[in-house]
Amino acid sequence: MGTLSVDKILKTSTGAATFILPAADGSAGNVMQTDGAGQLSVAALAANTVGNTQMADDAVGVAELSATGTASGTTALFGDNAWKTVSDVSGIASMQVFTTLGSQTWTRPTDITKVMIEVQAGGGGGSRGMTTTFCGGSGGAYAKKFLDVSSISSSTIVVGLGGAGATSNGVAGTDGADSSWTDGTNTITCGKGVGGATGAYGTAAGGTATGGDINIQGGVGGSVDNKAAGQSMFGAGGYNGRAGEYVPNAGSGYGSGGGGGYNVNAAAGAQGIVIVTEYK
Repeated sequence: MGTLSVDKILKTSTGAATFILPAADGSAGNVMQTDGAGQLSVAALAANTVGNTQMADDAVGVAELSATGTASGTTALFGDNAWKTVSDVSGIASMQVFTTLGSQTWTRPTDITKVMIEVQAGGGGGSRGMTTTFCGGSGGAYAKKFLDVSSISSSTIVVGLGGAGATSNGVAGTDGADSSWTDGTNTITCGKGVGGATGAYGTAAGGTATGGDINIQGGVGGSVDNKAAGQSMFGAGGYNGRAGEYVPNAGSGYGSGGGGGYNVNAAAGAQGIVIVTEYK
């Protein structure tokens, strides 16, 4: 069998490149490569290059990946080519729910940059009367707002109580109380639900809200038998009642109104709530 001995390879086309063959034959698994100027050489695959060996089942592991950070049992590789723990990833991180009545303080946790705030005022209590002179309390207002709190360290939160139901004929229900968020830059105020009225076929107007991206008025408190008190974003208002037949119901969700009573004690409105969903 004959041997062809040459130093260069030249394609016959006009202007084609001339390649100079390497002197060494390299090692098993090496590849032929060019320096871009016609010189060929034999070399191993560059680091992190996926070849036939790496294509074998389970052969591509963490060592073959080029990424920042440290791979461990508590990290994952993300689209920015970095190993991160779940706590480093942006998104919902925590939630604080405020149901204690009155004023209190929200303090921004470390690494939290944004919050979604939901504020619900307290509902009004029902009135007590005869025939057509009783009425359910109205629902408190609701507001929702998304805020960047990177420069806000704390906020004053107020959770409003629910109004009491009347216990004597001809007496109106007690109003609920406002709920709010105040951080020095942003103020969200949700108006209280109103106590049930005592006039014939009276109604109670729902509370109104300001300062939210979404501001929703509380439901109207209705009058006469089987009519409901005002609803809130968290539930239905209580039903009105009649002595000897059915008892007025309290509001079923935060901020809803209490049912009025026909010659029977009226029901209380439900208290408010403030929910702060926290994001990294």
